[in-house]
Amino acid sequence: MNAMERYECWLKSLSVDDPLRKELESIAGDEKEINERFYQEIVFGTAGLRGICGAGTNRMNVLTVGRATQGIANYILKSGADPEKGLAVAYDCRYHSQEFSELVAEIMAGNGIKTYLFPDMRPTPELSFAIRKLGCISGVNMTASHNPKEYNGYKVYWSDGAQISGEVSDGMLSEIQKLDFFDDFKRLPLAEAKEKGLVVMLGEEMDREYLDYVKGMSQHGDEELDKSVSIVYTPLNGAGSIPVRTVLTEMGFTNFHIVPEQEMPDPEFTTVGYPNPEDPKGFELAEKLGKEVKADVLIATDPDSDRMAIEVPGEDGEYHFLNGNQTGAMLIAYMAEGMKENGKLPEKAALIKSIVTGDMGAAIAKSYGIEVFQTLTGFKNICGKIHDVNEKGYSYFFGYEESIGCAPGEAVRDKDGVCCAMLIAEMAAYYKKKGMSLPQALEELYKKYGYFSEEQVSLVRKGVEGAALIGRIMDAFRDGKPQAFGDFKVQKTTDYLHGYEDIPASNVLKFDLAPGVWFAMRPSGTEPKIKFYYYAVADDKERSAGQVKQMREAVDAMIADIK
Repeated sequence: MNAMERYECWLKSLSVDDPLRKELESIAGDEKEINERFYQEIVFGTAGLRGICGAGTNRMNVLTVGRATQGIANYILKSGADPEKGLAVAYDCRYHSQEFSELVAEIMAGNGIKTYLFPDMRPTPELSFAIRKLGCISGVNMTASHNPKEYNGYKVYWSDGAQISGEVSDGMLSEIQKLDFFDDFKRLPLAEAKEKGLVVMLGEEMDREYLDYVKGMSQHGDEELDKSVSIVYTPLNGAGSIPVRTVLTEMGFTNFHIVPEQEMPDPEFTTVGYPNPEDPKGFELAEKLGKEVKADVLIATDPDSDRMAIEVPGEDGEYHFLNGNQTGAMLIAYMAEGMKENGKLPEKAALIKSIVTGDMGAAIAKSYGIEVFQTLTGFKNICGKIHDVNEKGYSYFFGYEESIGCAPGEAVRDKDGVCCAMLIAEMAAYYKKKGMSLPQALEELYKKYGYFSEEQVSLVRKGVEGAALIGRIMDAFRDGKPQAFGDFKVQKTTDYLHGYEDIPASNVLKFDLAPGVWFAMRPSGTEPKIKFYYYAVADDKERSAGQVKQMREAVDAMIADIK
């Protein structure tokens, strides 16, 4: 069926009083809008679903969520797993998140699969922690992470606490595709499911276990820390507010401030718009408060609190954003040195990073004898590789990627913004005790390991036409086989489309131009954009930054000619 035929099918199948039908009736005659909503089924991609909320096959709604849930339930039952082990379900502050999470619980219960349901919003890392702690088969978090307010999402996890991938993801997708959106899915009302013990509500006990784990990741004792360090934190109206505040208060940080306008849940994200801490614009209110309290560090987490980013004060009196490569490198250095001093650094430790993450963290890790492993982008790949490195005799040390995501402990198999916020606060207190600021600590790392410069550029192109243009850009760089970018000749081109070495197939291109100088490009798996990653290292900052600029200008010129 084409988009219009799917639209007509939904109109006929929905009851006259269904809100989805009323929404579809409101767009009658709008061919472009109908096409956007129905030209495809919402993609079961990076660990699940993510899309704009609304009526249509390409939207997040009770039908697309219900179909996915019934398919996943079918997969679980066919896998031979004990349904009594169940799955854990959480949600964030977004529109429909609670509604969708309860729908998941009711469908799972209707299929005889036990569900552990959080009664209020919780951070994604706590869900991952709970899956492992409870010994669940699987887990679901209703969240669109850092996407704009129009979006919601459906993150799916497996028994190891990591986002689904490989056979599990493919198997779930296969079961989902066997179903029609209007099939009569098995569903047990929530109250009845609770009475039968098929839905169990989680609460303070699980919160406590997770927070104690986070506090246990501390690297230094009170005598080594100046806990009067001034900290400003914003949860960007998401799930991090209570856990981050609780952890830092219990650890004795006495100069902790939370941005009041962004403390409470707000699905509109009224004061921030785009709730992504990777975007420095999200720090506007934190910067204002930071100047009032003379903060040594500003910390932000996204709505489901898996991502975390920081800003630090500069000599110009302004706050400056540290990107994911810089923050990750600082955490690697801080943890490696702390664990070495405490005798806790494993003999065979493993760092896992994505192929588009910079080289500074790897250089630091190697200096401590830590082996570096690479994966595709996404924590389903980074944390999904923990089992493999364990099989090779290595102990997991740290995982991260350039898009401000870090997994500092094995008990949480996903980005953990709550734990990272604690570690950043402690790191600031540690260096303050030594009479150093975080920018000074980073400068010391540059002096020791080289000046690493980087830039990430995202080209956003929405809708059907945008997706086609992104495809043409990838084709031009892949099929055109460019030999040079600016003054740099291409030394090596790595195309991951059919896999490379032990890394699975993915639509990623990497161009090595000189030792330590390279760029990569890939379409996003969750957003309508194509991403470019530029990296260089040199003995001084100006030279490495100049190399990055030259690469970007050459790539921009090539893109400008693609129509």
